[in-house]
Amino acid sequence: MAASGANYLVTEQLCKHFDEVLAVDDVGLSIAKGEIFALLGSSGCGKSTLLRMLAGFEEPSSGRILLGGQDVAPMAPHERPFNMMFQSYALFPHLDVWENIAFGLKREGLPKTDIATRVGEMLDLVQLAPYARRKPHQLSGGQQQRVALARSLAKKPKVLLLDEPLGALDKKLREQTQFELVNIIEQVGVTCVMVTHDQSEAMTMANRIAVMSKGRVLQVGPPGEVYDHPANRFVADFIGSVNLFDGKLSVDLPDRCAIATSLGDIHVGHGVGGAVNLPVSIAIRPEKIEIAKVRPDVGCNLFHGQVKEIAYFGSYITYIVVVPDGSRVKITEATTSRHELSHITWEDEVFFWWSDSAGVVLRD
Repeated sequence: MAASGANYLVTEQLCKHFDEVLAVDDVGLSIAKGEIFALLGSSGCGKSTLLRMLAGFEEPSSGRILLGGQDVAPMAPHERPFNMMFQSYALFPHLDVWENIAFGLKREGLPKTDIATRVGEMLDLVQLAPYARRKPHQLSGGQQQRVALARSLAKKPKVLLLDEPLGALDKKLREQTQFELVNIIEQVGVTCVMVTHDQSEAMTMANRIAVMSKGRVLQVGPPGEVYDHPANRFVADFIGSVNLFDGKLSVDLPDRCAIATSLGDIHVGHGVGGAVNLPVSIAIRPEKIEIAKVRPDVGCNLFHGQVKEIAYFGSYITYIVVVPDGSRVKITEATTSRHELSHITWEDEVFFWWSDSAGVVLRD
């Protein structure tokens, strides 16, 4: 992403009220040119309203939307160089694939030769040229999705808006189509903003993610950064699986800190700059926890409990361990180590532990 395009699409203090409800609350985003940017959150968090304001289907109560430095908020939807692909795809059932893709180009009054050239390019891009004369009902869900994408890209928009782009597909097809969709978008080079409630979809497809809750953006960053370094409890709990332990800061030095919890003292390999007795939480991802029946030789973050649940998922095993205070700790282990772990079964007393670099200290 070129530095000159780092602030290509910008929202400034963007708000949207529906009567007394504040659906979008002071959102400020900066999206780079050519970036795939995901708005991620649960239903009702404001992500779709934000996308509709970008498209022009909802008028902001306050704030600005800048594209290349120009405020597009006062523009009507058809005046903006944006195009939106809906979850339902909204294909015309009486038109074939070729006519669906050509529809917007015809409305713009382009010459027939230009339309034919552009539709041909789009069909080649989404690899549907052999299906040009089929009606939508004669296509699979993944093929319909690619037709909708081709139609959205045909007019060469500067920004492509995707509303739950893979929500209508089954799980296996959705996972396959994620990579196809990203490849097409990157090949075209269009800036893309997508809305999804599916965290794996956002993590797979997006260059950066904005996690939203109650109309506000809680954290923005690359998928790995948001996963490994969540900004608060909501983000930690929403993105992937996590174990959260509440406690109070008992030691805080530049190179380490300790938190007193009902589980025991949890040690972290860095300071947090907080006062002693400050209430905090520790987030530990299940895959960062080790488990064994024999007590290991480790110096810190070693605890014990009883195995209450075991689930085999093919590539990994999940254990639910109940500790003396009644808390449930989730632990996942890759099946590459399954032979060593296979002797662990229900009701076994086990030890579990993690390194002092595995935990994330959260104040909110």
